[in-house]
Amino acid sequence: MKSLLLASTAALTLAFPLTAVADDGQATTVDSVIVTAQPNPEDPAVVANARKRLSETPGAVSVISAESYEQRFAIALDDMLRDAPGVFAQKKWGGDIRISIRGSGIGNANHNRGLLIAQDGLPLNEADGYGDSQIADPLLARYTEVYRGGNALRFGGALLGGAINMVTPTGANAGFENQMRIDGGSFGLLRQHIAVARQAGDWDVFIAGTNQTGQGWRPQSQQNIQFGSLNIGRGFGEDREVRLIINGSNINQEIPGALTRAQFDADPRQAAAGNVLNDQSRNQRGLRGSLRSTWRVSDELVFEGGVYAIWKDLDHPIFQVIDQQSRNYGVFGRLDWDGTIAGMRADGYAGVWLRKGDLDSNFYVNIKGARGAPTSRSLQNATASDVFGEGRLFVSDQLALVAGATWGIATRDYQSFAIPGMPATFDLKASKDYDWIAPRIGLLWEDEQGSQVFANLTKSVEPPNHGSMSPTGNGFAPVEAQEAWTAEVGTRGRRGPVTWDVTLYRAQLDNEMLQFTPGPNIPATTFNADKTIHQGLDAALDWKITPQIRLRQTYTWSDFRFDGDAQYRENRLPIVPEHFYRAELRYDHPAGWFVAPSVEWAVSDAWVDFQNTTKSPSYAILNLNGGWTLNDKVSLFIDMRNLTDEAYISNVQAQIKATAASAAYWPGDGRSVFGGVTVAF
Repeated sequence: MKSLLLASTAALTLAFPLTAVADDGQATTVDSVIVTAQPNPEDPAVVANARKRLSETPGAVSVISAESYEQRFAIALDDMLRDAPGVFAQKKWGGDIRISIRGSGIGNANHNRGLLIAQDGLPLNEADGYGDSQIADPLLARYTEVYRGGNALRFGGALLGGAINMVTPTGANAGFENQMRIDGGSFGLLRQHIAVARQAGDWDVFIAGTNQTGQGWRPQSQQNIQFGSLNIGRGFGEDREVRLIINGSNINQEIPGALTRAQFDADPRQAAAGNVLNDQSRNQRGLRGSLRSTWRVSDELVFEGGVYAIWKDLDHPIFQVIDQQSRNYGVFGRLDWDGTIAGMRADGYAGVWLRKGDLDSNFYVNIKGARGAPTSRSLQNATASDVFGEGRLFVSDQLALVAGATWGIATRDYQSFAIPGMPATFDLKASKDYDWIAPRIGLLWEDEQGSQVFANLTKSVEPPNHGSMSPTGNGFAPVEAQEAWTAEVGTRGRRGPVTWDVTLYRAQLDNEMLQFTPGPNIPATTFNADKTIHQGLDAALDWKITPQIRLRQTYTWSDFRFDGDAQYRENRLPIVPEHFYRAELRYDHPAGWFVAPSVEWAVSDAWVDFQNTTKSPSYAILNLNGGWTLNDKVSLFIDMRNLTDEAYISNVQAQIKATAASAAYWPGDGRSVFGGVTVAF
């Protein structure tokens, strides 16, 4: 079966060069991921506008519309981003996704680092850079923008991975007035979603809520999740509006834990014994509010910005019970300019992003999920500021020169308190400051048909977050800021039935922050590598073979390695497989139904440890998606995954040297079937 699958996939891949210049005169397809300079008449206006804006970027970008996943079961970022080239988004358990772009934060044992996650242009990350992808509900995004690498400068950040920006539907662009969706299936998963969109004169409102429950494929995997969103906007003429957006979440998820290789081979469905014994879970409540505005100041100037605040309460029984409350707030503003310089067309933007956050952290002994004696008390504060700008100058009708930079500063303040009777605790006050300048230069060329070629060179800087600084009684651990220079060159465009997006990049990193897991009940430790290299290829191809048949393919080559390291020489970095491929062949019948088989293929084994002694095996997963649009009000879908019930490892935890006792392996879900119905009324 596997040999047949590989042969079939190889045949599909060969279609890439053979069809790159085909033109059968048929209408273009809805390219739900690939950005092109030419507008697609099948795109909703709000998505088309986003693609046009991102096409002005001299680097790798993607737009993922809600239409691309509305007829399949998408409950987290891995489902949303699966067709975005260059994005590694793989589930560990529940909604916990390891997400990385070009190797950003791959060594992180949990959560997100090295990648800005934003909503409606305003950051979801905390002030110290820590991110949490679990708060993303795919049903509350009208579309999602992916800026790979330094192409996220318009958000003010200078991170290796770039940015993912989810845009909330409004009452004007949701595409319906009332919508109800019910879906679910295997492992007891059930989700109910309802949304209301209204527009009256200059006002519009969007209100939505999601309730999700499930047992999970493995024991100790139950979940009970709720999301809510309110988006109220007031227009003041063309290109002028003020918008209030409030999002809330209540996330309760058990954690089944990673397994040793022997445990996985014996029974991949089992949970780690310690996780069951201590009832390990992640329970989080959050509330986020933002007041933002887009305001045309003149024919040449548009202001976009806002203020935001985020509150989060975390109850997290793992190796200990972690009880944390955090508050983050900030202001973001950007001026977009479009005009001329010396008679040549030019445009650009400049802005500022200011943020501050504080966190109260208390640790307790974990007694079967309940709190025992206190083991740690600390206060953690972070501030950061970024001033940024970028400009394009068209030296000809087809060629633009691009230059920009960000200047940033950040502080980390920490205070801990000794607890009577707990000798491992200590009194400490510590603070550390960081500052940097990260420049960027690039070229963007576009032909008469809208095909583009681009190149850029960008510096990125990432100071450590509090979790990476591991304070002791002597102060912060000696972890330095990570820096990198990334060069990329690529092309994107459309010719007849073929749409493509291909980018080659190479990043040279100093002090890359990597993590390893010392043991099952010990937090991951962060260290700085000396020099490392991240290089690879991000490729996507959509081919509309006939008006009813479409082939979508993405391929990612990820070559991440040490560069002459004294201990690890030229060893490869763990976690991400070197070659990863996805393909979907979709048939749309004129009567309104479709069928879409697909494959997810980790072509290469993935290293588990920095010493390169142990690998996690490659795998190939077959899926089948189908649906039927009965009319403009009702649609149905079925989503069958892992049809052959393949036992595979979807994720690993990095080790210094893996041993038989290393609990480093996260099993992927077995065969599953999901279905759903969406009703607009």
